[in-house]
Amino acid sequence: MLKSRFSGIFCILIMTAALILTLLFMHGDLIGIKRMTASPAYETRLFDRSRVHEIEILMEDPEAFFAEATKEEYVSCSVIIDGEAFSNVGVRAKGNNSLRLTEKYGSDRYSLKLEFDHYGHGSYHGLDKFSLDASFQDNSYMKTWIALDMMEHMEVPTPLRSFTWLRINGEDRGLFLAVEEPEEAFARRNFGKDHGQLYKPDYKSLSDENADVHLRYMGDDPDSYENIFDNAKFDIAEADRKRLIESLRILDSGTDLERAVDVDEVIRYFTVQVFVVNLDSYLGRTGHNYFLYEDEGRISMLPWDYNLAFATYSLGMPDPINDAELYVNYPMDTPASGEVMFKRPLYHKLMQVDEYFSLYHKYMDKLISDYFESGYFEELILRTEELIGPYVEKDPTAFCSFEDHLKAVGTIRDFCILRAESIRGQLKGRIGSTIVEQSVSREGFIDASGIWLPDMGEIADLSYRRSE
Repeated sequence: MLKSRFSGIFCILIMTAALILTLLFMHGDLIGIKRMTASPAYETRLFDRSRVHEIEILMEDPEAFFAEATKEEYVSCSVIIDGEAFSNVGVRAKGNNSLRLTEKYGSDRYSLKLEFDHYGHGSYHGLDKFSLDASFQDNSYMKTWIALDMMEHMEVPTPLRSFTWLRINGEDRGLFLAVEEPEEAFARRNFGKDHGQLYKPDYKSLSDENADVHLRYMGDDPDSYENIFDNAKFDIAEADRKRLIESLRILDSGTDLERAVDVDEVIRYFTVQVFVVNLDSYLGRTGHNYFLYEDEGRISMLPWDYNLAFATYSLGMPDPINDAELYVNYPMDTPASGEVMFKRPLYHKLMQVDEYFSLYHKYMDKLISDYFESGYFEELILRTEELIGPYVEKDPTAFCSFEDHLKAVGTIRDFCILRAESIRGQLKGRIGSTIVEQSVSREGFIDASGIWLPDMGEIADLSYRRSE
């Protein structure tokens, strides 16, 4: 009898505890308990990086789609991902120069965007949108793969990605890289359901001043920032505009920066950005190719678009543009000329603060130690080539031969290993870390005479046609 009574009390206690835990799970945020966000289902499905996935796009008139691709207009299609079908999905070609040049050279290997909620409220297991990267000017197929892996390693909020074999209406189109687009699903995955605002600042014309794209404060008139606000990923209100403009005002002042900038995140972002010598970026002449995240008045940068990284962007670069030794040893502390740096406050203002400058060097040391000197990077290259090599070899729309692909893989591997060696030398003071120091002397420079940068991919490769 006594045993039975205690058993009943024990059961009541268990039920009470379960009820309390349930209430805390449902309403814990009201008393300050933060709920852990579960990983979305799409993260372990399409973005399982251990294998090459299969995607087939079914559309009514693929010939008409490719003929009109440069208009970047969505058409309806069905998509089969690893055997699972989704209907009424929006698909369009994407790109700037890549789109124009692909058409100019007579290829139809376009990068694509797939938007599951374009015509309604659909999703791929919670994912609203992803891109299929065609590896334009990237014979290694690995530029974006490596750069985003480095960003993830430095704990920067980073799009998910995986390699995929693409078919369109039953026709093999080749190996593409699927990349999660930074929109609603990305924001919820990284920042929770109460996330902030997300923008993709971009210029309408490169000949314009584009001060807003460069995140320069131009006064309090929202119209001065149309290249930001016109590219908002979510609906924005007047309060959102005021908050972001105030952040840029504080950034311009150079004081109290932590009130306006997620300093630690931004420095980790620039650590990778500088390492990969991505001059088609915020630190280059164009000043674009990034996402801007703002939450409660603090801004941060998110990574995007690395097909011209690893010193393979030619516009505005020094002559000769293929000087591998120059870019292997590219100065980590002034990664652009003063003319550019003074107009890039999110880097320039932070680097003027001794504490942040030291933190930048600390993170650069961490990247070199953990990612390269540990052997992780070389293992990543080996594993990736083992995964994708057989698919590249049979890719019917490839921009290069398989032999040129292997050469590109070796080139990007060698570039990164030598770049890490140079950064180590710059951290230790054996190599100049600024443009001024390097203009005086190239003493200690790492020899990169064995590297020919165009081997990673160049515009001329667009003329390549794989024979049947």
